[in-house]
Amino acid sequence: MIAKIQQLLSEVEALKANSAEELEALRIKYLSKKGVISELMADFRNVPAEQKKEVGMKLNELKQRTQERIAALKEVFESQDHGCDELDLTRTAYPIALGTRHPLSIVKNQIIDIFARMGFNIADGPEVEDDLHVYTKLNFAADHPARDMQDTFFVDVDPDDVTRNVILRSHTSSVQVRTMERQQPPIRIICPGRVYRNEAISYRAHCFFHQVEALYIDKGVSFTDLKQVLLLFAQEMFGSDTKIRLRPSYFPFTEPSAEMDISCNICGGKGCPFCKGTGWVEILGCGMVDPNVLEACGIDSKVYSGYALGMGIERITNLKYQVKDLRMFSENDVRFLREFEAAN
Repeated sequence: MIAKIQQLLSEVEALKANSAEELEALRIKYLSKKGVISELMADFRNVPAEQKKEVGMKLNELKQRTQERIAALKEVFESQDHGCDELDLTRTAYPIALGTRHPLSIVKNQIIDIFARMGFNIADGPEVEDDLHVYTKLNFAADHPARDMQDTFFVDVDPDDVTRNVILRSHTSSVQVRTMERQQPPIRIICPGRVYRNEAISYRAHCFFHQVEALYIDKGVSFTDLKQVLLLFAQEMFGSDTKIRLRPSYFPFTEPSAEMDISCNICGGKGCPFCKGTGWVEILGCGMVDPNVLEACGIDSKVYSGYALGMGIERITNLKYQVKDLRMFSENDVRFLREFEAAN
């Protein structure tokens, strides 16, 4: 076998290709799963024990040298000038249409910028998560409806331990959990990202959408701190005349919890069809982090407190640009996207 390997090494050193097609044929001949080197690898099991070390080293040398030679030939083709001599440099250049940022990206960047100026850092996490980080450590009961099939996309189900179920995250709160697990307070983060819920697609709902959540944990954090951040965010995003109101609500991971409305930025709070005549529009949920969540993540709830808030980016974009159909955000209709050129 050593003699055969030496012969192949000599062949590899002399490899030449006059076209990309010939180079691909050489790659398949030597490096594919059914190629010459793979066949030698398969025969390696028949090599006597006392020769295995030497033969193994030679095989690895052959494979590495072949990969290097193929890569070198490929680089030669890629660096060649393909027909540039035929270009008429005196010809008027074609007009290049500039692209635009997606409206969701525009609004997401605005939200991030507002919170960054308040001292928040960006945190990220996986979209394919486990039940432990999406539900269990966020104080969701074992029989909470959000765990059911109609709300959550399940990738893999563990019949013996629900906390090990593999799912698509239904909110970016899982990023907050992972941050609290690896970092002690003070913690001040925002978590933008895509989330998934098993819902029927319509003009007002989709099976995937985007969220931005914020978390602040430190000593002495109070609901007053949360309210001040919410007011500043609303006025920075929608204008200095924007008013807010908080309504009691319930979330498993915060206590007390609230939903925040802003004065309708279309009618100025006077009442219109968009706000259904109330003068108010709901934009986010918030509250003080439940002590059970802090303890589950290894943070002493007797020493630290904190607040959390979360909003849908599509919701904020609707309020700023009056987009009436959520499906337009994911259809990539160029006519729709061109409407936001000025927003870039």
